[in-house]
Amino acid sequence: MIVSRQPSLRPVPQRRVEGFTLLEVLLAVSLLAAALALAFGILRAAGATVERGELIAARNERIRAVSGFLRQRIAGAQGAVYGLDSDSGRSLRFEGDAGSMRFVADLPDYLGRGGPYLHEFTTRHADGKEALLVDFRMIQGDELLEATRPPEPLTQDLADVEFAYRAIDVTGETGPWLSHWTVVDALPQQVRVRIRDGKGAWPDMVVTLKMAPPVPKAGQEDGA
Repeated sequence: MIVSRQPSLRPVPQRRVEGFTLLEVLLAVSLLAAALALAFGILRAAGATVERGELIAARNERIRAVSGFLRQRIAGAQGAVYGLDSDSGRSLRFEGDAGSMRFVADLPDYLGRGGPYLHEFTTRHADGKEALLVDFRMIQGDELLEATRPPEPLTQDLADVEFAYRAIDVTGETGPWLSHWTVVDALPQQVRVRIRDGKGAWPDMVVTLKMAPPVPKAGQEDGA
């Protein structure tokens, strides 16, 4: 006898599908957002540090270049006559006050034809900032030639520029710093340059003039 088997009616167990709960998804998204925010913050801070470093390096290079140029030009003052004082009739060898100075020195070949030139440093105030300008005029024989171009900015965007002068008398004593050099027919022994920009004061430049003879203290009339 053949017995037929009836199909089983028992339910077939189904595999459970694994997944993430809504809470787990929200937690993962929050952690990812926090990680991205932290990474962006680190990158921003690193970029700002690099930018600050570049600005500091650029300012230091600017100070070095301007200071080196001023030191070489001032130290090379020759005391050559470039004119006569209209009031006293004295020979003009050096003029200086707090905002400008004039003297003769050799011009480097990279700036022109070389030879003695009148160097004139002046300051210009515009839009609340100072600029330090330099002008060169050639001297041929005893004649001071006319300027062939306007003064050029040596450095700009400054807060303040100040020149001062002093002499060492025949006894070797150092006089006070003067805001106005009155002995126009002689060179000061030293010149001080003070410059400030938006970041603060530059290191003081005190330059000794190589060709300056001792100047009697009687010629120092104005205290700085």
